[in-house]
Amino acid sequence: MSDRPDPEGPPERLFTADDADALLPELIGAIGRIKQARHVVLSRGRRIREVSTRNGGGAPGKEYWEAMATLRRDLQALARLGVILRDAESGLIDFPARREGQDVFLCWRIGEERVAHWHGMEAGFAGRRAL
Repeated sequence: MSDRPDPEGPPERLFTADDADALLPELIGAIGRIKQARHVVLSRGRRIREVSTRNGGGAPGKEYWEAMATLRRDLQALARLGVILRDAESGLIDFPARREGQDVFLCWRIGEERVAHWHGMEAGFAGRRAL
């Protein structure tokens, strides 16, 4: 793992495949919590707007705000790690990296045993290639 200086902010963390693999257990837990919290927020949001003027949202309101706190906490934790959550539903994560002198992303998603793909900065998931 190395850091690349960024004149506009703190150094960006660059990952090797081994660095990224070491984070997978932590990422799997965070993604599971994010998915669950996202579902609560989406399902309870409408209900909260309907009843909040009468009773503050009651139990659904409490669930909603707890889910929002979970989302905030886990998304901030991922940002501190230096990874990029591309899609919570599929658990798609990009890890900034350098390959053959070029800035790229190592790419992984829930269900894959290890980080085994990469793509260019502009290519996205459709441009994934095996390491």
